[in-house]
Amino acid sequence: MAAVLQPARLRPRDVVRVGGVGLRTRPMRAFLSALGIAIGIAAMVAVVGISSSSRAELDRTLAALGTNLLTVAPGRTLLGEEARLPMTAEAMIERIGPVDSVSAIGRISDAKVYRTDRIPASQTGGIAAYAVRTDLLETVGATVRSGTWLNGATGGYPAVVLGAEAAERLGVTKAGPQIRVLVGGEWFTVIGILEPAPLAPELDSAALTGWPAAESVLGFDGHPTTVYTRSDESQVESVRSVLGATASPEAPNEVDVSRPSDALAAQQAAGEAFTGLLLGLGAVALLVGGVGVANTMVISVLERRAEIGLRRSLGATRGQIRTQFLAESLLLSALGGAGGALLGTAVTAGYAVYQGWPAVVPPWAVLGGVGATIAIGALAGLYPAIRAARLSPTEALATP
Repeated sequence: MAAVLQPARLRPRDVVRVGGVGLRTRPMRAFLSALGIAIGIAAMVAVVGISSSSRAELDRTLAALGTNLLTVAPGRTLLGEEARLPMTAEAMIERIGPVDSVSAIGRISDAKVYRTDRIPASQTGGIAAYAVRTDLLETVGATVRSGTWLNGATGGYPAVVLGAEAAERLGVTKAGPQIRVLVGGEWFTVIGILEPAPLAPELDSAALTGWPAAESVLGFDGHPTTVYTRSDESQVESVRSVLGATASPEAPNEVDVSRPSDALAAQQAAGEAFTGLLLGLGAVALLVGGVGVANTMVISVLERRAEIGLRRSLGATRGQIRTQFLAESLLLSALGGAGGALLGTAVTAGYAVYQGWPAVVPPWAVLGGVGATIAIGALAGLYPAIRAARLSPTEALATP
């Protein structure tokens, strides 16, 4: 009795080699199909990476500046008018046990800031003038970019330190004894320029002068408009609960207490919502890439009917034909996924370096992206593979 010949089984290496035949014979088509997948994966990895890098930068900023800064500002009276903090607010807050440091600024309402006396009065540039305590920088965590900060000597003279945005609007690039600006109709020497202050953004667009000079030269009334406090990390919420009543015992409901780091966290949350939208767009791009892969595989089956018929005539089973085209689809998607993951990582690193952030690409984003491409490749190649396997040898070879 004649022995029945069994078709040879394809080893994994053979599956990869046979699956790569279609990619090698049609390189441009394969490249364009893989590019569609790569764009979707690159978009998703870059969005996640940039968002993670931004979050890491926020964490680094908060770690450097601390989350224990609380601010006290006047709120509204029962009649809807702007309230005022008592002159004793700073001294009262200093009595709170867990409070480590206190400083304050006071808005000089009638003092406008100009670069020269030739600028029209209406063009203020949105720059505010504040009287400040000399220990302000240590409390809010700000730093000087150019020049020096106010001290006990300069705080009593017409000297001013500009916030980062204020200096830019006034066209002042560096501090010096020859650089002067007009504050409240009086000439003040610019002795310093600050770096941006993340936890006290109101300082960025301000001209800051010493408390004594503000009172003697600009007629400042001495009422603080914002009091900054640093307290023990473990006691922040306890201090927060008593700040209003301590700063203004007669009208605690007219005091606003805030935590600047909460504003940064809220800003980050808004950014994460936007990140979700971008991830959705990346998923759409990935889906379009999967459709491109499916289209490529269907056309490949139609063009290679003669090859399929020849292989079937030589003993290839339906399963082997199905495996061949499914492997080709998976290889095509895997190449696109790997390229997209590398591209997305490169975009994240480049953007992070440009912004001065730490570059962070979560491993789950890369692995998840590549896994998604393999899943899409399997789905995209399933129908063409089944269609190719169903072709009979005679039907395939009869195709002109």
